[in-house]
Amino acid sequence: MSKDRNDRLRMWTVYDHPADMPDHFVARLWVLEREGAAPTTLALVSKDLEPLRDILRELGFHAIPRTPGDDPVIVEVWM
Repeated sequence: MSKDRNDRLRMWTVYDHPADMPDHFVARLWVLEREGAAPTTLALVSKDLEPLRDILRELGFHAIPRTPGDDPVIVEVWM
């Protein structure tokens, strides 16, 4: 698991052409705190999915498949 300087767990959620960027795959950084998950302003954007996966893998994150209750545009989460 990856944590930031404030000891918060970081995770990237990968989206398949979300409404705000309908021409791209987007990976958005979230932080998990005691209060719950909070989005950050950091995002990675690509026309293709594999380059995002390559970057997240190089950063030391591991993919977790989406669950049936996830929003349909969520591809996976990386922790």
